[in-house]
Amino acid sequence: MVKVDLNCDLGESFGAYTIGNDEEILRYVTSANIACGFHAGDPSVMRKTVKLALEHHVAIGAHPGFPDLAGFGRRNMAVSPEEAHDFVMYQIGALSAFVQAEGGALHHVKPHGALYNMAAVDASLSEAIAQAVYRVNPDVILYGLAGGELVKAGEKVGLRVASEVFADRTYQEDGTLTSRRLPNALITDDEEAVKQVVRMVKEGKVLTQQGKDISIQADTVCIHGDGAHALAFARHINNVLREEKIEIIAQ
Repeated sequence: MVKVDLNCDLGESFGAYTIGNDEEILRYVTSANIACGFHAGDPSVMRKTVKLALEHHVAIGAHPGFPDLAGFGRRNMAVSPEEAHDFVMYQIGALSAFVQAEGGALHHVKPHGALYNMAAVDASLSEAIAQAVYRVNPDVILYGLAGGELVKAGEKVGLRVASEVFADRTYQEDGTLTSRRLPNALITDDEEAVKQVVRMVKEGKVLTQQGKDISIQADTVCIHGDGAHALAFARHINNVLREEKIEIIAQ
């Protein structure tokens, strides 16, 4: 049977602001990427989200991002590899403390937003991130864009890696995600998004915005937890993957 992990970015509420429906979405995913306080989340939200994930037997990952709460971590920042190494290490350490306190174990690390996208094409940035992950915990899995520099850097440093694909994003011919600043970056039709995922998982192919098929490895599929229909989509994609005889399981 074909297998795939279904992951979701969670723990993005902070202070008086509630984002997403974490507890319900956790029923339909196998791994959770929990915000670490820089782009979203706060200590109380981190603790609560870790506890919920453990209760639902969902694998827990740290989701470090740029220190950009106002921009939700989706704005590129000019940082050195050393700076990226340090704030990634800081965030992993923070989430790891909550996981350990609740009796769990950190499963993976997945950078967020602009940090993730920049690392996908920047070898030096990716190497800094991979080194930070390895130095904190060499046993965790590093999630990175399929075919991107972060996956290569993780393998180089000796980490296990998971090639990630996206349900609701379109692709460019070079394998990168279409920038959110460009038209048609997001797939808003749920059926279209699910069809793309099934094809990536079963056939290892995705149709790019240029109209060309490219090869892609789908170890884990990202769905976003902050959209208006996030819960309904999580339920729907879970059901369709099972109907397609695809086993949903953490890496």
